[in-house]
Amino acid sequence: MMGSQMDKNDVYQGAPALVPYNDDEIDLRELFGVLWAAKIPIVAFTLLCGLLSVWYAVSIPNQYKAVVVLAPAQQQSGGLSGALGQLGGLASLAGVSVGGGGVNESQIAQEIMQSWSFIERFINKNDLTAEVYAVESWDSRSNRLQYDGDLFDQAEQRWVIDDEDNSGFRPPSSWELYEEFSEKLSVVEDKKTDLVSVSIEYYSPELAKAWVDMYVDAVNRYMQDRQIKRVASNIEFLQEQIEKTSIAEMKEIFYTIIQEQIKSKMLAEASPEYVFVAVSPSMVPEEKSQPKRALICVLATLLAGMLAVLAVLVVNFSQKNTAS
Repeated sequence: MMGSQMDKNDVYQGAPALVPYNDDEIDLRELFGVLWAAKIPIVAFTLLCGLLSVWYAVSIPNQYKAVVVLAPAQQQSGGLSGALGQLGGLASLAGVSVGGGGVNESQIAQEIMQSWSFIERFINKNDLTAEVYAVESWDSRSNRLQYDGDLFDQAEQRWVIDDEDNSGFRPPSSWELYEEFSEKLSVVEDKKTDLVSVSIEYYSPELAKAWVDMYVDAVNRYMQDRQIKRVASNIEFLQEQIEKTSIAEMKEIFYTIIQEQIKSKMLAEASPEYVFVAVSPSMVPEEKSQPKRALICVLATLLAGMLAVLAVLVVNFSQKNTAS
């Protein structure tokens, strides 16, 4: 009895464990059958979305990107920068800033040219409000800009944007102009070479080139005026300090700093390309930069096919659950 009982236990212990069947496991054949049965709706929906994507891609107007590559101009004036650097300690004791290196000026200029206030000033000075905010396309045959009638009445040259308080019409706000122009503007610095690429993307290739040239010229003039005003303020301050002090050595230091400040002012006044020099001037672009119509159509068609397959599977799964 003992032997037979042990044999029976050994048999039980050595028997393979039964694996329960899971109804929730995915049956690939069943999934393929469901998709094959719904192949006509899936293909029809995918083709319809593909055709719609083609229509949408064709309706998007072309845009062109004009690019100019710039180098920091201040790096070319090493002699004066070195002379001012030697006087930096004396100038700081006198409470005067003689300015930093060319790289710093370039970085400051990049921040300024992307700032809200500078962009607003550029748009207003060149009267580009309508061109920036209301243009929706460009007719290459007539070389004319096409305006959005819901924003700007080109015939009467007036804005038709509804005011929030329903008091009439209003022009675009300063912030709206800044956002719109910022989408068209790109400023990228190469950290290895210090070269700066400035680009503007617009519907008209001629205007894209004109605007990027105007923009670089505007930031050069802005930085030039900024430096001239700063140096003039330094000179005025130093002259006041000369009148206040009776120490001959201090007066000599002040005169030396004033002399270098005058040189800096003369350099700024004589340099139209004060902060940036064009290494690769802009050209009128001949090929569009966007839209990528082929990519739009391919991605839209693939997405539509995936959504159709997912919808069929979800409907089939919900029907099975309802039936069970």
